[in-house]
Parts: sequence; structure tokens; C-alpha cells
Amino acid sequence: MVRGAEREQAILAATVELLGEIGYAAMTMDAVAARAQASKATIYRRWPGKPALVKATMDAHDAAYVAEIPDTGTVRDDLIAALVALTAQVDDHYVTMMTGLMHAMRVDTELGDALRAHVADEDLGPFRTIVDRAVARGELPEGTATELAHQVSEGQIMRRMFLGEPLDRAFLTDLVDELLLPILTRTFPKEDR
Repeated sequence: MVRGAEREQAILAATVELLGEIGYAAMTMDAVAARAQASKATIYRRWPGKPALVKATMDAHDAAYVAEIPDTGTVRDDLIAALVALTAQVDDHYVTMMTGLMHAMRVDTELGDALRAHVADEDLGPFRTIVDRAVARGELPEGTATELAHQVSEGQIMRRMFLGEPLDRAFLTDLVDELLLPILTRTFPKEDR
């Protein structure tokens, strides 16, 4: 079974490499098989097509990232550390992969459904892990919702990426202090409506 797990990791690694090098549209199952030194039959036994393979690749990538989130002892520092680790991945390879996927999901319904399911999975983002730790430490109340913080952080990071602005520590610290902590703690002033 170890061989199967190694083969799966090789296929997922080949997929993410190819997505970052040539994009979704140009990536073929033949190219993945060649890069992973696996047969197409092996790939198709596990994943019925490119959309399922890409979703599995993104799921595995994000699950590995979440597993590495350090426990710094405070919700603020956990958030900053998680976002620093996340944005450290943003290079030309990552941008090519993400922009290719965003375009492809607009024309490929199956890919669109697969990626929307990936993005909507709160367990694949850092916030649930961080909030669970903060609740256990007594920093946040039980039942603290993570979805809005997740959405806001992704939106702010994507905006800076598109504008070509740096994803530096100063930006991430402001994002945490000015937006994410108020969202998680609900300490922002409520407007009269």
C-alpha cells in the first residue's frame, strides 16, 4: 500500500507542476502520466478525469498546508504565521496555476463544480484549525464562525496579487489586525441601519 501512496503523491505532484508550468488547458493526462512515471490507467483508476485529478491535487496541497500551520500560542500570531506561509507560495508558478484554473472553470462546468467544492471546504483553509486552537485556549468563544474571515482574506490576497502589490508581512499584519481579528471576535462597531 505504501507504493500506492507514493504513486498517488507523484501523480499529484506532477499535476501541480504542470498546472503551474503550462496551465490547465494545455495539461493532459498523458503529460501527467509521463511526469509522474505512471500509466494513464493508474491515473484513471483513481480519478475519472482532469477535473477530479485537479480537485484532488488542490485538496492535497491545501491539506498539507493546513497540517503545517504552527501553533504560536495566540490567535493573532497563528493567523499571521498561516498567512505568511500561504503567501510564500505565491510565485509565477502559483499565479500561472491559479489564473489558468480560474479561466478554465468558466468554460468547463465539471472543473468549475470541482473547484467550487474545493474552495467551499473550510477544512482546507487555515481558519478552522486556528479558531479551534483559539477556542481551546479560551481566546475565542465556542461556535466562532470562520467562513467570513476565510472569504475576506482570500479576497484581499487575490486583489493584491492582481494589482501586483506585495504580499509582505506589513500587509498581512494589517489584514489580521484590521479585518480578520475583528471579524472573528465581532469587535467592530455595528452601524445603524
